[in-house]
Amino acid sequence: MMFLARNWWVFLLRGVFALVFGIAAISFPASAFLSLVLIFGAFALVDGIFALISAFRSEARTENWWWIILEGLLGIVVGLITLIQPASMAQAMILIIAIWAFVSGVFKIVTAIQLRKLIVGEFWMILGGIFSILFGVLVAADPIGGAFAVGFIIGIYAVLFGVTMVALSLRLRTHNARHSAA
Repeated sequence: MMFLARNWWVFLLRGVFALVFGIAAISFPASAFLSLVLIFGAFALVDGIFALISAFRSEARTENWWWIILEGLLGIVVGLITLIQPASMAQAMILIIAIWAFVSGVFKIVTAIQLRKLIVGEFWMILGGIFSILFGVLVAADPIGGAFAVGFIIGIYAVLFGVTMVALSLRLRTHNARHSAA
């Protein structure tokens, strides 16, 4: 995977872009959700482009190479759809998030009940399931409030993703420097 190390800067750009996006989302949660959707569309599009650059700049076509291409294509498609149809995508995103949170909560509770005989402390998983169900119901009942909450959560995710990408890029840069000098 030396091609990843040689292209460490792509991960750095992805991380910096994610950090900027995340900080903006956290700083302005009361702004229109539609604006956040547009920013997300731009983020997905740019991230997809950088993923494709990373894949096509690689000299070695390993078995994992096509996953990076798929990730890039998915980002580009989602980004373009979001930028072309932002209102529809905003409604769809809120509905999908509400359904996902509800179903995920049910699965957490069912899994915790099944794990009751194997582990102690399954209560925490049940509590997490209850929170997920409540979040899903609240988002479905109040999509505008849900949009603000989702905007904040997306911001936190983007910041965490950005930090991990920057950290990875620095590790890859160090690895590249060691192996390029040798």
